[in-house]
Amino acid sequence: MDKDLKQRTKAFALEIIKLVTELPKTTAGFELGKQIVRSGTSIGANYRSAQRGRSRAEFISKLSIVQEEADETVFWLELIFESGIITEERIKPLHKEACELTAIFTTMIINAKRNSQS
Repeated sequence: MDKDLKQRTKAFALEIIKLVTELPKTTAGFELGKQIVRSGTSIGANYRSAQRGRSRAEFISKLSIVQEEADETVFWLELIFESGIITEERIKPLHKEACELTAIFTTMIINAKRNSQS
């Protein structure tokens, strides 16, 4: 699963980068683009960092950052769609993936916490 998630989060980051190139060259487009590139690409980077955690507590802490970034990306995708900047057809698969990643990392945190108490 580790290798799959590394590939999945990297593929997601690349799709976010492609999306940002489609945003309008307006103040809103630039600002939303900066925000979503930061959060959408940091999911994979922080997941890799979590895998190198030196302790269970550090792993959980870093994984919590991944979860926050995934959820923040959901927010930016919703804002981009609801503002009418990009069509629903373009946003929908990215939104679905961001929600799934958030759920996966939430479950991983819950399981890691449960396992650390055992």
